[in-house]
Amino acid sequence: MNRFKAYRIHSDGGKILARFEDLSLEDLGPGEVVIRVTHSGINYKDALAATGAGKILRRYPLVGGIDLAGVVESSSDARFAPGTAVLVTGCGLSETHDGGYAQLARVPGDWVIPMPAGLDAATAMALGTAGFTAALAIHRMEQNGQSPSGGPIAVTGASGGVGSIAIDMLSARGYRVVAVSGKSDAVPYLKELGAGEVLLREGLDLGSRPLENARFGGAIDNVGGDILTWLTRTVDFWGNIASIGLTSGATLSTTVMPFILRGVSLLGINSSATRREWRLVVWQRIATDLRPRHLERIVTRTIPFEELPAAFPDYLAGRVTGRTVVRID
Repeated sequence: MNRFKAYRIHSDGGKILARFEDLSLEDLGPGEVVIRVTHSGINYKDALAATGAGKILRRYPLVGGIDLAGVVESSSDARFAPGTAVLVTGCGLSETHDGGYAQLARVPGDWVIPMPAGLDAATAMALGTAGFTAALAIHRMEQNGQSPSGGPIAVTGASGGVGSIAIDMLSARGYRVVAVSGKSDAVPYLKELGAGEVLLREGLDLGSRPLENARFGGAIDNVGGDILTWLTRTVDFWGNIASIGLTSGATLSTTVMPFILRGVSLLGINSSATRREWRLVVWQRIATDLRPRHLERIVTRTIPFEELPAAFPDYLAGRVTGRTVVRID
């Protein structure tokens, strides 16, 4: 394949323009491994990057897409023989390096993860960065002592990709999950995934005291802002809060009281810059003890590559539930 199709993002006088183009390998960033991409996915971050609604890319032009899965086409890295099934998530894709919205990708070998036994490209991209982030959050919480006996886990932004997969993974691990969502019509969906209780955001009393009555053993937070502040005040002794997103704001207004009086830990989750040894462990867990039980329910649609641009507006408008897989090849 001398020329291949890619969805590339440009900046023209400060205006973001994204379009399909025919590229060659010489147009891509450096790397030891060339991958024939078969599947990718859509994350909120992808929609921000492709539309210019968020400042994601650090240089232009770049191929979009922070996730990819496929088969090694060629490699100068001895760890990856041609024909090997692999995946890449984060690691600077569609930020500083050409991403997964292309029929071919070229990436550094250290970014490449061999496809774990039991997963294939479509399943890996049904999970994608969202699934990896959810699993990484649970992994870090459990490394820090979280267990089902510690009490229920709150999951905010529950109907999104990370939230949906986190609910599924946590419930399978024996945790009681309290989903927090702004979408009343998502309640049946969240309970199908394993949520024992659903709290609607508009009905929450967030309180104002440095410490409120303890309600949760821990939390996975996808929204930030006042909700994250509320969680710091309502998580019980020695609980962990995994902080992932900031759709409700980047400001955290709290005190040190939850941390020094209840021993609460606030864990930052950066799925893009995760060390390779952690990636390998977390993807193995995704294929085994953290494998979602309701992935077919979480993946709400699979679209062909050419329909990719039309999918982004729904993400920006908050109209998407679950995950979208993109068939590249």
